[in-house]
Amino acid sequence: MQPETTIEGAVERIVYANEENAWSVVRLIVRGKGEVTAVGNLLGIQPGESLRLTGRWVKDRKYGKQFRVESYLTVQPSTFIGIEKYLASGLVHGIGKELARRLVQHFGLDTLEVIDKAPGRLAEVEGFGPVRVARITTAWKEQREIRDVMVFLQGHGVSTTYAIKIYKLYGGEAAALVRENPYRLAREVRGIGFKSADRIASHLGIEAQSPQRAAAGIVHTLRQAADRGHVYVPRRVLVKGTAELLEVDAEVVEPALAELISEGDLAAVEPPDAAPDRHDDEAIFLKPLEVAERGVAELLRALTAQGTLPLEIDVERALRWFEERVEIELAGQQRRALEKAITSKVMVLTGGPGTGKTTLVKGIVRILSLKGLRIQLAAPTGRAAKRLAEATGAEAKTVHRLLEYNPREHAFSRGPDHPLSADLLIVDEASMLDVTLAYNLLKAVPPKARLILVGDVDQLPSIGPGRVLADVIDSRAVTVVRLTEIFRQALDSLIITNAHRVRVGEMPILRPADDKGDFFFFERAEPEAILSTVKKLVEKRIPRSFGFDPLDNIQVLTPMQRGLLGAANLNAELQALLNPEGDAVTRGGRLLRAGDRVMQVRNNYDLEVFNGDVGRIAAIDFEEDKARVDFDSRRVDYDFLELDELILAYACSIHKSQGSEYPCVIIPLHTQHFKLLQRNLIYTALTRGRRLVLIVGSRKALEIAVESQSSGRRATLLAQRLRV
Repeated sequence: MQPETTIEGAVERIVYANEENAWSVVRLIVRGKGEVTAVGNLLGIQPGESLRLTGRWVKDRKYGKQFRVESYLTVQPSTFIGIEKYLASGLVHGIGKELARRLVQHFGLDTLEVIDKAPGRLAEVEGFGPVRVARITTAWKEQREIRDVMVFLQGHGVSTTYAIKIYKLYGGEAAALVRENPYRLAREVRGIGFKSADRIASHLGIEAQSPQRAAAGIVHTLRQAADRGHVYVPRRVLVKGTAELLEVDAEVVEPALAELISEGDLAAVEPPDAAPDRHDDEAIFLKPLEVAERGVAELLRALTAQGTLPLEIDVERALRWFEERVEIELAGQQRRALEKAITSKVMVLTGGPGTGKTTLVKGIVRILSLKGLRIQLAAPTGRAAKRLAEATGAEAKTVHRLLEYNPREHAFSRGPDHPLSADLLIVDEASMLDVTLAYNLLKAVPPKARLILVGDVDQLPSIGPGRVLADVIDSRAVTVVRLTEIFRQALDSLIITNAHRVRVGEMPILRPADDKGDFFFFERAEPEAILSTVKKLVEKRIPRSFGFDPLDNIQVLTPMQRGLLGAANLNAELQALLNPEGDAVTRGGRLLRAGDRVMQVRNNYDLEVFNGDVGRIAAIDFEEDKARVDFDSRRVDYDFLELDELILAYACSIHKSQGSEYPCVIIPLHTQHFKLLQRNLIYTALTRGRRLVLIVGSRKALEIAVESQSSGRRATLLAQRLRV
């Protein structure tokens, strides 16, 4: 083994950065050695930063000589290029790429000292008026004030970017709070995972067997389960999984679990169908999820038990009136469904594409609005709400806007004390409601109001924990109408025909690429051939044959995030193909360019953008350190430090596409996606395409997906609670 050594260099570029485990590959310019490849836990560093790295030289069989980093510190750059990149990296608010260049041209290697000790001299440079100088002086002072915090954090493996985030979150108490409980970083600072926090804890002397570490491991295991959709974890599974994560005995985990339950951080619930005296069958919840699931059950039961506002209506006459107004003849199943919708207190309306859900919602709105009912419409995503408004001709809002989220208080304004002003609430795309959002929504529904949940239960469940729509249906606690009849005009679409074939486990009808229609299959065996075909389709064949704009109308949907056909690589390839030039900024190894299509990946209530929202980067302002993103008709300004909330969206995972529709969808499929190939995944992807769907890949992969029913049922107790 090579001896440990130290090198110092300026970051030239970030080749790769994995936000889950912090593993990064970077190129540095090291004096006397030229360009050097460094690998290790370097997530968050930026081009231009100067690093002092401690580690060992290794020879990778595939990539050659590399420097394997054990630890590092950020140091002030000492070269013209390094200083320029450092100042332009976003660390000092108010200095962008062009202004950094001017400063270094004027002050040379003394630039940082001038900013630090004689900021008034900045006025010597064109573009630095009194306002900008004052702003830079304040920003530099803030940097100087947090230097002690950053030195402390970097000494324990935290990069500059995350040190700044931690400081902004905790202020001057950052060092003390991190010393007290480093595991809070994994919960409260996006980008710092449990392993990173655990490594920091080890640096700070927290022992592997400590109760604090065991408690943090338990909470992390439950949070990971929630990320996979589970509302709870069985006790024995939780103890075993946490022990394996921490590499400790179960005897270390059990006392910590008991303490968390007694303190109210977790809840232990005996499932109704548990075996007698089987303590290890207890369902262990994060407390907020248990409160939410129990609350959904209680509120739905209370809502169904309440009476409604008096409503005198001749249902048959109302149905005939609606048929005349929209010039259609309702099928028998539709008429029965509409009758139940008009007369029920709480109802679920479910069915696949082409079965008439939209027509029925339009009928409900038109008929009941004439009776004077105050009707409110909502959907989980902005795009779904927009489609609902277009279909009904009435206003529709996202659930978050309907409930009037207050970012200052981090709470919804609407609730039991300030309910919605509605006699009827209709929620579309209800399969996307996770248990927490459903709970907040139900708290705001007036007791006398009616509620109709509309959605396709055969689609993927919500991204967040729970399977609310499916559980409500399974419970049989409310009226459920399932539409199964596909209308003749819908059967003319091979997209709809094939979606229903997949739903029941039949292979779709695969027409060759030179046929006519709205659904095509391009058979390709190798991942490289699939990628090549997808690029050709996006760039030339689809725009030429169908007139779709590659940037606005074509969406690639993939089962995976990683790999050659994963969303990350597809985005990089399509960005280079469709938007190769223009102003760009790099954050966490991710390059974002003006003109790029991007997706928000977590709820940001301050900016009022939510997980799954898609927009376009309108401009990148290096002077203000902001990226301006257009979401439909709304422009949102992101500070550069907030850009880790955005990912490229030329391609996205099928899970992330829920609630959206696109004129054209391309689905790459290969057996390398084996673990994720499930029937409801492909069904969801097919139903995202409005006018054109193309599958590019192997027939074998498609067969696997169609034949595979999801075996990973989410752990919830909602259906059982509703039956009580």
